[in-house]
Amino acid sequence: MKRSKKYKAASAKFDRQKKYPLEEACGLLVDTGTTKFDSTVEVHFHLNIDPKYPDQQIRSTVSLPHGSGKSKIIAAFVNDDQVAAAKKAGADFAGNTDLMEKVVKENWTGFDVAVATPEMMPKIAKLGKILGTKGLMPNPKSGTVTTDIAGTIGEIKKGRIEFRNDPQGNLHAIGGKLSFGKEKIAENVAVIINAVRGARPTGIKGNYILSTTLTSTMGPGIRMEIKE
Repeated sequence: MKRSKKYKAASAKFDRQKKYPLEEACGLLVDTGTTKFDSTVEVHFHLNIDPKYPDQQIRSTVSLPHGSGKSKIIAAFVNDDQVAAAKKAGADFAGNTDLMEKVVKENWTGFDVAVATPEMMPKIAKLGKILGTKGLMPNPKSGTVTTDIAGTIGEIKKGRIEFRNDPQGNLHAIGGKLSFGKEKIAENVAVIINAVRGARPTGIKGNYILSTTLTSTMGPGIRMEIKE
């Protein structure tokens, strides 16, 4: 892959083979940004899991202390008496039959996150073919099926993120924006690392987190020293 001059110059500022402590890695991340826009911070994990086994699937949520830097559009599937509260909490769309019809008739997925109450789940099951393929179906494991709709919407708006492994045993999470500065980035990333540690399957033997890399949009990856 051909790299830009900015990328090469950024890569020359540190040892690509060395593993850096969290705070130092975050400082290098800020110093090696290559874009004119506010880059997104990403944390990438390679895990010692076998995703073909259901008990080794990693999926959870975490609330970042400084948010993700991205405003998410939320659709709330709730009963009529909860619509006003959902919108007041920050839902961009809230409803039931009307929203379901919009999804089915228009193939509509104009939102980033869908939340629902438990009693709504049997009703929106028919939306699985549309929402499921895009990872938008509410799910108890991701905390988007909840009795506390207002609280959940508030957390998502403030910076709650979801993370899950891919088929290769890797896991990717957003850690904020480069403009946050190294201290806030470090605090966000520390919370993500602890959440991934806490999601360790009970059957894993030996090291669970095989490698962790910190990067920004179009920037070089910085390997981190992580202790389990």
